[in-house]
Amino acid sequence: MTRGTSQIAHELLVLSAQSGDRQAVARLVFIWHKPMLRHAIRLMPDEASARDAVQDAWLAIGKSIRRLDDPARFRAWAFCIVGHKCADIARREQRRRSVDRAHVHVDKSDIDESRHADLRRALREMDRERAAMLALHYVDGLGVTELAEVFAVPAGTVKSRLHHARKQLKSRIERMES
Repeated sequence: MTRGTSQIAHELLVLSAQSGDRQAVARLVFIWHKPMLRHAIRLMPDEASARDAVQDAWLAIGKSIRRLDDPARFRAWAFCIVGHKCADIARREQRRRSVDRAHVHVDKSDIDESRHADLRRALREMDRERAAMLALHYVDGLGVTELAEVFAVPAGTVKSRLHHARKQLKSRIERMES
């Protein structure tokens, strides 16, 4: 696979951030904060917790970016950190109080409102990890290899889980429409 100019520029930005360039770090935050927040919102029961997780993730990224071996892996690495921070916060909140099943948010699109509501409801009823995997793949554009890094599973497992998640989502939506 050939790398495009945009990918190379992004890798150079990560390298600059790794060498301590504050403007490069600020640019990474500008580029990746919203996608990371969308991911956290899918994993967390409320937006405030998601924002906390992303803030914690940026702190962790700032402390450990120099240890990232391959700048091309920044996106998957950052999403993985967000997932870990979400899990940390969820565990903390669960200790304090019982946590209801998380709401999965789907970005607005050209889907009409009733279909959009059905999709949101179907995703909420699914396992959180499956719903997050679908969203990272179809909304945020992560490939199978990146998803494998984010979820710490082999690529074949990602393909299988995506297949089963699509099948489950389709079945749930069909039941809602009938």
